[in-house]
Amino acid sequence: MSSSPSPNGASFSSPPSSSPNDESFFTPSTGTNPTTPTTATTTINTPVDEDPSPFSSPEAQISWPPDGNLTLNWVLDLMSKFDWASRNLPPAEFPTVLPVQVFDRLVLTASKILHKEPNLVRVDLDVDDERGKDCRVVVVGDVHGQLHDVLFLLRSAGFPCENRFFVFNGDYVDRGAWGLETFMLLLAWKVFMPKRVFLLRGNHESKYCTSVYGFEQEVVTKYGDRGKHVYRKCLGCFEGLPLASIIAGRVYTAHGGLFRSIPVTPSKRSKGKKNRRINSNPEVSTLSLGSLEELSKARRSVLDPPWEGLNLIPGDVLWSDPSMSPGLSPNTERGIGLLWGPDCTEEFLKRYQLKVVSLMFQLIIRSHEGPDAREKRIGLAGMDEGYTVDHIVESGRLITLFSAPDYPQFQATAERYKNKGAYIILEPPNFDNPTFNSFEAVTPRPKANPYYDFQDVIDSDEELDLTAMVSEP
Repeated sequence: MSSSPSPNGASFSSPPSSSPNDESFFTPSTGTNPTTPTTATTTINTPVDEDPSPFSSPEAQISWPPDGNLTLNWVLDLMSKFDWASRNLPPAEFPTVLPVQVFDRLVLTASKILHKEPNLVRVDLDVDDERGKDCRVVVVGDVHGQLHDVLFLLRSAGFPCENRFFVFNGDYVDRGAWGLETFMLLLAWKVFMPKRVFLLRGNHESKYCTSVYGFEQEVVTKYGDRGKHVYRKCLGCFEGLPLASIIAGRVYTAHGGLFRSIPVTPSKRSKGKKNRRINSNPEVSTLSLGSLEELSKARRSVLDPPWEGLNLIPGDVLWSDPSMSPGLSPNTERGIGLLWGPDCTEEFLKRYQLKVVSLMFQLIIRSHEGPDAREKRIGLAGMDEGYTVDHIVESGRLITLFSAPDYPQFQATAERYKNKGAYIILEPPNFDNPTFNSFEAVTPRPKANPYYDFQDVIDSDEELDLTAMVSEP
């Protein structure tokens, strides 16, 4: 066992680095089955990108299965063709790989599944069952259109299967050049294995962010006169993405993190009325943590979560950040969401360690902050390894997970951040002891042009132009 430094300064035991063989990205993998201590870190040597051997001719169009049922080979073929196209076709020829008709069927099928899921999805694992004892949960952070790193991550961790669950923490698009391919690929996995793959929403799955950070322009460039149609369908799908997950009753995951309570005050009962109206009153001087019940009732079907008004919880869940200062306070750096301190992490974990509600939270996994954002955060560790342990409290830990290595793809800084990405594996019996798997970017990346002005646009979503965001009551 070697020892490697963790992002928060501690020293963890870690197994020797492993290196994937030179097989195609699309050969099914058994993944990693770590036997390391609870905070072990595995550094994976990422291979140089090579042309895969596609399952069918790479020039052939993807067609929708006649019976409408996706298979493993169909999804792997999709992965293969997307990878091939990213290196061999100009963006405007992407419809020769994924025709609009197939796009429509995939998005419609996925949207129907997603819109039926609750705001707070439960990833239930029965460890008392013999099959449950072999289950693993892979948690993935921001990927931001970095298709080739996502392909590597899936092969490294092992593809979704009956005993391997995936929870993706949002931010699939923007900044990277292949946000559309990345999102379509993950939707295909969701359709194929809806009870094993869970896609949560990130702050970039919104109209505002995608209009600023490249995804809208990417879609229009790739689909030409059908681009607006494709973009609108993607936005509709974003609205259906759940906000948070609970894994095995022990782990809470969300893109940004915690959220406020929206107090309600009873109004005076009108004469002759049997029911009493309840008026929300978000304008309170003291902020307090919200409950899972409030989260479950929030209206998530808004393209741009409001920063004011009655429906603040979705914005908090997607935009908030941890802090080393105690308490809850407005997130003035971003202009939306909250900052919360270690005391709030402790309060949230402790509140849901009651057996009467079948929850024993010991871990919060959130994402939302890459190396560009973290270099400005006082008291919090950088994102060099793809994750940080931000709060260690009596009841558990708060972790930030970021899965886009060498981020952002297009950097205006003199020196690249060269951060690693990471994913987490949670194992039985309690699924609350994370194994961190760090990996470097696949190199070389195919040549691509940015779809946004990366030299002038703000790197870490700060100082949002709130007037450009549509506030919905």
